[in-house]
Amino acid sequence: MRPSLFEFAGGEPAFQRLATAHHARCLADPELNHPFSKRDGHPMHIERLGFYWAEVLGGPPRFSEQCSDQPSVLRMHAGNGDMSDLGERFERCFAAAMDDAELPADPEFRAAMNAYMHWAVETVALSHPDGAAGVAPSAAMPRWGWDGPLP
Repeated sequence: MRPSLFEFAGGEPAFQRLATAHHARCLADPELNHPFSKRDGHPMHIERLGFYWAEVLGGPPRFSEQCSDQPSVLRMHAGNGDMSDLGERFERCFAAAMDDAELPADPEFRAAMNAYMHWAVETVALSHPDGAAGVAPSAAMPRWGWDGPLP
């Protein structure tokens, strides 16, 4: 049986490296810099992001148990209006951050991770452009595997 994406990546340390590298890439991007340089964000944003991605991609439920839930994530990213090409920039930063974080270069792994991020951008960042009113209070934490969303 194939390991989860979380296990294949190298576990929690890999996702903390990925979150750190991704955040740095977003700060370096001239368009993504503004939303990522806000000082009003959570002081543990990067660590929590690593927990979130780890949980979604097959790791332990640290984000759900210690940080927050999916409806809160959706509300936090709601109401941004037209994001133009920010989603694509975010995805490119994610793909490059996998190299920075020294995640496996295996083509199937990279394809699954990039497919997840494309889905996540569409689902999290772009699905509620006018505000949080449409966020379902019972939105479940997503789960993602090698072949896409898991039940």
